[in-house]
Amino acid sequence: MRPLVLTVAGSDSGGGAGIQADLKTMLALGVHGMSVVTAVTAQNSLGVQGAWPLSVAAVRAQYRSVVDDIGVQAVKTGMLASAELVEAVAELIAATDAPAVVDPVGVSKHGDSLLAVSALDSMRTKLLPAATVATPNLDEVAQLTGVRVESEEQLPEAAAAVLSYGPRWVLIKGGHLPGDAVDLLTDGTEEHWLRAPRHDNRHTHGTGCTLASAIASQLAKGRTVPEAVTAAKEYVTGAIAAGFALGGGIGPVDHAWALRTGTPAV
Repeated sequence: MRPLVLTVAGSDSGGGAGIQADLKTMLALGVHGMSVVTAVTAQNSLGVQGAWPLSVAAVRAQYRSVVDDIGVQAVKTGMLASAELVEAVAELIAATDAPAVVDPVGVSKHGDSLLAVSALDSMRTKLLPAATVATPNLDEVAQLTGVRVESEEQLPEAAAAVLSYGPRWVLIKGGHLPGDAVDLLTDGTEEHWLRAPRHDNRHTHGTGCTLASAIASQLAKGRTVPEAVTAAKEYVTGAIAAGFALGGGIGPVDHAWALRTGTPAV
């Protein structure tokens, strides 16, 4: 039986992020991906033209349908849109015996809001405490904690601020900083600094979704959090390097880069 991973996230009609990116990542990494759709978006390479959250009842029914019959070895969350959805998903995850990777999606790659301001407190007090790993980018750190990172030296401060809300581990993604793409993974005791060369490629849509899904896939395989994050970082770095033009704006990362190059999934 291959490892089972469940994504709880919004649909990206352009196929570069959200549920679509999550399932592509899971397939590339050799796990069976399953989905709970939380919202439908009208989205393309230029931005988000509309978003329609599903009801709590619909989200809960999808989750229970999958978990109660098929089971799951890891869960990943993405776009949750409203306070009601954040709280419902937090409750479901807390009652599931599987690691949870929480990507606290706040805005899209194009700057479009994907989380209601009223949901921020629920994210801090309900969902983050249920997370095995939280994976905020610097904009999301600022949105959640008020800490604004402008240099690599501030990453530990950002991590401490997020950890104060209760996740076991936090991965602060420093991709918006100049220089190498550096991230900090910590549980408040251990620190793991992950560095990768920055690729001169503007087509990076779906990076955050892809990384969080890759971490969840590796956790489902039984890897430790540091092992899972390290492997996921390697995978997403390759996907960014192979990102391709799509439409008239920002194209997606290439989730199938390893398959195209004959690199085995790890």
